[in-house]
Amino acid sequence: MIALLLALGSSLAYGCADFLGGLGARKAHVLRTVMVAAPASLAVELLLWPFLGASFGAGAVGWGAASGIASAAAFALLYRTLAIGPMNVLSPVTALVSAALPVGVGLMQGEHLALAGIVGLPLALVAVVLVSAGHGAGSARPSRTALLLAFGAGAAIALQLVFLHQAPSDSGVAPLIIGRAVSSAVTLAAAGLMRRRLGTERPAYAMSAGAGALDSVANLLFLLAARSGDLTVVAVITALYPAGTVLLARSVLAERIHRSQLVGLGTAAVAVGLLALT
Repeated sequence: MIALLLALGSSLAYGCADFLGGLGARKAHVLRTVMVAAPASLAVELLLWPFLGASFGAGAVGWGAASGIASAAAFALLYRTLAIGPMNVLSPVTALVSAALPVGVGLMQGEHLALAGIVGLPLALVAVVLVSAGHGAGSARPSRTALLLAFGAGAAIALQLVFLHQAPSDSGVAPLIIGRAVSSAVTLAAAGLMRRRLGTERPAYAMSAGAGALDSVANLLFLLAARSGDLTVVAVITALYPAGTVLLARSVLAERIHRSQLVGLGTAAVAVGLLALT
């Protein structure tokens, strides 16, 4: 139950981070937003160091660096996918892959589910697709390249979570610090190479920093959840993060929640209840 609650908190934090990051990206080029979010995220993790500890052993550094590279790859692939579109079709693909791959890893590592979990797990995967799908899903047909990019983005997100899960359980926040430092360095280097394409607009500093801070909180909660529960359950619950983004968009921006998303939210609630029984 503790792992489930931590995973729900991680999902909510990821959803809020995506919402703020999306709003910030409307003000300026997305890389300018990340240039603010990345240092803010790293600062939060450094502030957590004295309270949660950090052991920078070979395992923590290696798996943390791998998660950072995967995180940077996920950002690049998502950005390219967004440019190609249509996101109302590609977003569910990305979300489903990001949830399904860690489930496969967990099962291969010997994790087992009770009957309620066997029912709840596929329901949660269905909910991930429904919640992340916007209005008119299926009205536009994505290209093969776009589908491959969406699959790659989902795989990169999944690898980031799997790599964090593989880090030693006694390493504290060291994998998060290393991962964020690596992903920040890669992203800032990309921004430097693309500086002529970034435009002159200033980023929304508060929103961007808030997105980075929430992303760190989400990573921390996922790490704690994965250390205290099964990756198969934790990864799927965490992948429900689009629900938080959808609800915030409804309450703050008065955006309409479409019928498929309402069904997805209801399905998610049932799935979480079943997984709690495991």
